[in-house]
Amino acid sequence: MAKKIFNKIATRTRMGFFAAIFLLFISFILTFISSKQVSKQGFWIIHTNEVIHDLDNVISFISKAEAGFRGYILTNDNKYIATYNASIKSTDSTLAKLKLITIDNTAQQENLHSLEYLIAKKFLFIKNIKSSLTPGTKFLSSELEGNEEGIANTKNIYVEINSMKQEEIARRNTRSENVSKYSNLIQIFDVISFGIAILLTIYSLIIYNKENKAKIIASHKADKYKEELQERVNQLAKLNTELIELRRLEKYVATGRIARVIAHEVRNPLTNINLACEQLRSEVENENSDLLFSMINRNSDRINQLVTDLLATTRLPELSFSEISINKLIDDTLELATDRIKLNDIKLIKSYDENICPISLDVEKVKIAFLNIIVNAIEAMGENGILEITTKNQDGKCTVRITDNGKGMKKTESDRLFEPYFTTKEKGNGLGLANSHNIIISHKGSISAESEYGKGTSFTVSF
Repeated sequence: MAKKIFNKIATRTRMGFFAAIFLLFISFILTFISSKQVSKQGFWIIHTNEVIHDLDNVISFISKAEAGFRGYILTNDNKYIATYNASIKSTDSTLAKLKLITIDNTAQQENLHSLEYLIAKKFLFIKNIKSSLTPGTKFLSSELEGNEEGIANTKNIYVEINSMKQEEIARRNTRSENVSKYSNLIQIFDVISFGIAILLTIYSLIIYNKENKAKIIASHKADKYKEELQERVNQLAKLNTELIELRRLEKYVATGRIARVIAHEVRNPLTNINLACEQLRSEVENENSDLLFSMINRNSDRINQLVTDLLATTRLPELSFSEISINKLIDDTLELATDRIKLNDIKLIKSYDENICPISLDVEKVKIAFLNIIVNAIEAMGENGILEITTKNQDGKCTVRITDNGKGMKKTESDRLFEPYFTTKEKGNGLGLANSHNIIISHKGSISAESEYGKGTSFTVSF
């Protein structure tokens, strides 16, 4: 369910971001196009202003040329002729420039052609006057203007230039309007982009809040499921431990029953063997026969002792209960193994729970049980080992954990650990841990072992 919710939110998030990015991309393209158009129109506005400015310069240069020629006629000063000549050159260069910058405008090219003709006609008139000048010749101002045709030509020049200027001004106004239009479009796209950014931010916050809320809910559910699972695992572990203890108890009871049957079946023949041996010994007297009868009695006693020991490991002992702190009991047990610990240079680490409660048990028998475990640990470690003993008051139980760093056991060996006569030691009889198990069980306690081959073994005893 949580996965489905996350997938749905993720899909919506991706769609929302894709739509927003697409809109921003479109807005960017349109803004870019509008900016290019503004730049283009701005270029043409500058171009138009340049044409208008050059047309004004043509009028100015023509006026300077006329003024320079009048000054020369009136004063006969050559500096006015220089002004006149310079103005004519400036007029020609400006007209050439106008031709170049309006080359893509056919109408203006035609207008320039007409303007060139009128200006050339005017300057030709002035040139004719200049060539006809003799010393002492005087001209009236009206004569310098020329006849009606000359006056009309001058007016036509100004009219043509003004016409061209008006046409360029009209183009400039149109282009200015385009710039304003595209600028407005850019502003609109900027506002749209800003709006999309705000909507995207709001959408992101909404999606994030939903996703975060769903994530928190899913996390809480996962934690709850995890707790329930852990609780069930703990219950299963507890049930499994109880099942192991129950199976071990069943095996213990069955072993005891078998041991008692074997003891009964073995001791009766042994009694008969011993009686027969004694009868034969009384009837036959020689050195060889005494040796054989002694051998028979000695082995018969050995078998009888083995049966007795087996029965001891499977019969619930009679207990004498008294209260004692488990910490003190462990210390008393360690006193019994002090020589072995020092002899093997064992490092002893004790971690006792100071708040551990006193428990009621048969002190001497429990000492035997713990001593068997400690001695086994010392023998498994050899020299320079580490023996760690920990006590805890946990879940209403008094727990003792005895850990060594010895050679450890294989799984097949640890499964048979508490069986009578099972041992991994060369000289062991396999009854020590079986006896410890019997003592712990008789106190309604539990004992278990964890071992890893090559790393050591840990025994846990709980009362």
